Formats: sequence, structure tokens, C-alpha cells
Amino acid sequence: MQVTVERAALLKALGHVHRVVERRTTIPILSNVLVSAEAGSVQLKATDLDLEVTERLPADVAQPGATTLPAHILYEIVRKLPEGAQVSLQGGEEAGQLLLRSGRSRFQLQALPESDFPDLAAGDFTHQFKLSAGDVKKLIDKTQFAISSEETRYYLNGIYVHSLEADGHAMLRAVATDGHRLARVEIPAPPGAAGMPGVIVPRKAVTEVQKLIEDLAQEVTIEISPTKARFRFDDVVLTTKLIDGTFPDYMRVIPAANDKFLTVEREPFQQAVDRVSTISSERGRAVKLAMADGKLTLSVNNPDSGSAVEELEVDYDAAPLDIGFNARYLLDITNQLDGDTALFKLADPGSPTLVLDREGAAALYVLMPMRV
Repeated sequence: MQVTVERAALLKALGHVHRVVERRTTIPILSNVLVSAEAGSVQLKATDLDLEVTERLPADVAQPGATTLPAHILYEIVRKLPEGAQVSLQGGEEAGQLLLRSGRSRFQLQALPESDFPDLAAGDFTHQFKLSAGDVKKLIDKTQFAISSEETRYYLNGIYVHSLEADGHAMLRAVATDGHRLARVEIPAPPGAAGMPGVIVPRKAVTEVQKLIEDLAQEVTIEISPTKARFRFDDVVLTTKLIDGTFPDYMRVIPAANDKFLTVEREPFQQAVDRVSTISSERGRAVKLAMADGKLTLSVNNPDSGSAVEELEVDYDAAPLDIGFNARYLLDITNQLDGDTALFKLADPGSPTLVLDREGAAALYVLMPMRV
């Protein structure tokens, strides 16, 4: 193999693929990136056996071929080369080695044969549709914070994506929950999404897809099968295994009869929660909300460090109510709201609360209360 590529293009492509490679792996080939050169282009591929990212970039190919190189070392070498440099890769004189040259720099790298590199054989995808990168980002951003990190409940370690009919319209919905809070957002379903299987996209794949979004106007082709999902950007393809589990019936925890409505100015509310929670203990993080006659009192009592109280004028005309929430969860949810106000639909101190921008908003959040 003998190939020359621009340093900027190679660095960008390596930046996309090397993140997939685990720094600590017991399988040597998984530490490497597969470099395949053919007429006019080079393809880079990396995998951790659950997730695979490939990217193709233009190159001057004098001799086609393929090999695998240590992903993180290769990325660091290219990152440290001067801007505007040309990078030449060619098979070393000895088997198992590759020579990287750029200007006056020369690196002799250990290579493993490409035949050992695993292929995340995708099989057939049953459904294919296109979404704008902006819509993909919205589905992720509005739900990602609620993904569970509890490995024992592995079926909650991702975002559940499915199609459904709501009020006579075909919708594509994303849901995530960790048992304490739930996030749900929906967009009109694109052609091809109808009838797709409900799938759970793992947290790591969600994070990588989010990082690959660079232009919100670009189109992302999404392919779905019962066991895998594939996201195609312009020159980048990400394929992931899906979580093999059953997502719980989330509709059962979304309250429908909460009849006490609290409307707050979002930013002053966030700032007040942030201020009073300074006193709260790291373990508890509980903040008490007391509502009565257009007034909201936020308070925190911590036997170790003191107490804090702050009052806000709000829109609330139901019966007085005291309820407690985890301050960090409250802030996570209100950070996702787009409007200037936040609408809380409450029932009683022990029941889940609904939070949304406004009535009929595309995104809604459910928050379980805490004892205070």
C-alpha cells in the first residue's frame, strides 16, 4: 500500500472514527483502525464489536492495499503534524510495519493484518428513512440526559425510538428514562418509518451520532432492523447493535389527570433552584416547592450546612401544595425547554409531575417527587 492524503482531511476522519476505539481492550486488533486504499480514496474503519464507524476521504493512491494501525497513536501523530502537511503511508520493508512520512517526520508503526479485522456484518435493514440532522439532534438532545446509567437495567441504557399514530398523524417518538425522570419527544414521521420495529439505541451510539452532526441542514439516512441501526452522513457511516431487551410501557407513568397547573418564568426559576440547592447535600439534592396564591417558595434544609429560602411570583391558582424534587433533575429538565416559561402539571406530593414548555408541546418530561 502506498497512499498520500492531506493532513486536515485525515485528522478530521480519524477524529470521527478513533473515538469508537476503547483505550483498554484485551483484543489487540480492536485497538486498531482499518485503513483501506483504492483508486482515488482511503477508507478508515474502527469498531468495538458493538459499534462501527467508517469514513471515506479523497487520496492519491499509488498502490492500493489495506492494513490496520493503532488508532489513538495514529490520531495523535496526525494531530501534531503541521497544518497544510501531506501525509504519506506506505508498507514497510518488513511485514507487520508501516511507514508514515510527512515533511521531515518519519514514523515506523506496528501494523496488524487487515484479515484479522472484524466486520460488523449488518444483514438486511427492514426500514429506511431520511431525517434532517436538526431533527436527529432534537430527538437526542431532548432525551439523552434521562438515559439510565444503571447497568443492571440494561434495557434503559439507551433511547427508545418507535413510530406510532397520534391524533391521526404518523409520528416518530424518542423516549428515555432512568426510573426517576422520563423524557419524551416526537416529530412527524418521515416516509419509510411507518411500521418500523421499536428499537433501543445504546448510549454510546447516541453520543457518537450526536458528535457526527456538524451541519443541521444535512440529511441523515437511517436504516433500521430488529438488531441493528445504521446512520449515514455524507462520507461517514455509523452502524450499531441495538439493545436486546424490552423497553417498559412508558405510557403508564405519564400522568393524564394532573389538575394543578403551575406556570413559571423558566430562567428565574432555574436560577432560584440553582441558588437554594447550594445548601443541599450531595446525596439528597432535595428542594421543596411550596405553592399557594400565585406564589412559589423554594426551600432547602440541610442539618449539616444550614437552610435556604427563595420566593417567586408565579401563575398558580389551585389548592396549596408542597412537593419535593431532586434539584439536579429539575435543572436537567428545565434546561431542555425552549420557551420562556415552564408549565408544571401536578397532582399531589407523592405522584409524578408533568413538565413541558406549554400545552401541546412536542417534548414532555415526567419527574418523580422526593420526600422533603
